[in-house]
Amino acid sequence: QVQLVESGGGLVQAGDSLRLSCVASGRTFSYYGMGWFRQAPGKEREFVARINWSGGNTDYADSVKGRFTISRDTAKNTVYLQMNSLKPEDTAVYYCASGPPQAGNYEWEYWGQGTQVTVSS
Repeated sequence: QVQLVESGGGLVQAGDSLRLSCVASGRTFSYYGMGWFRQAPGKEREFVARINWSGGNTDYADSVKGRFTISRDTAKNTVYLQMNSLKPEDTAVYYCASGPPQAGNYEWEYWGQGTQVTVSS
């Protein structure tokens, strides 16, 4: 079992930056991918970014490319999401996920409880 705990959310103004962190504990696997998802009120959860086990491969949703950066510190079992140039439409609960590689993606087996990000205009 893997436990994921997110932190770093908050209320910011448009154009500001935030860095989210997600610490994994329990039976962690270094080959697992890590990802960030978000869910805005009244909308379905959507993919934001993912990173492979080594940190060498990353992918982003088009809506955040060039503004968000995902990274991981394997030694600390931590994944980060640096969010710059935040927009009101980035307002959502952000979730961290983890899982093994599967068919070019990851099987997101484990999820955190989420952290709220609110961007005011």
